[in-house]
Amino acid sequence: MSGDALQDKALPRAILFACSLNTVRSPMAEALTRFLFGHALRVESVGLRAGEPDGFAICVMDEAGLNLLRHSPRTFEDLEEFDFDLVVTLSPEAHHKALEFTRDKAVVVEYWPTMDATGIDGAREQKLEAYRAVRDGLMSRIKHRFGWRPIGND
Repeated sequence: MSGDALQDKALPRAILFACSLNTVRSPMAEALTRFLFGHALRVESVGLRAGEPDGFAICVMDEAGLNLLRHSPRTFEDLEEFDFDLVVTLSPEAHHKALEFTRDKAVVVEYWPTMDATGIDGAREQKLEAYRAVRDGLMSRIKHRFGWRPIGND
């Protein structure tokens, strides 16, 4: 048997990933979650500030077969509605903002400390390796947290 499946584990209905700029970590997490779970849940991402698209993030996600070119960075304030039951924050400042933003809402906020690859100095390949580490770390965390596993691994 081939393909992907969800474990018999309740998924949140809607997840919001949040980081500082909504250009690397949170859009990666959004794209990876959407790839793994499709329409089983709603997933979006925001940042404290809406930065410019990041070429390294676009490149490493393209290596994984995922397209970030259509992603438009946005902020908490850009959300038209807030009906998420889980907010996953990927930077300390995003975590503080999420706690403040959800103070009067029935929502779970989780903090997943995630390296900011934009701060890595070095040659192009060193930077790409840092971005790949972020991508792969997020993929692992998403699979573990939301109970994803390939079919046939019982």
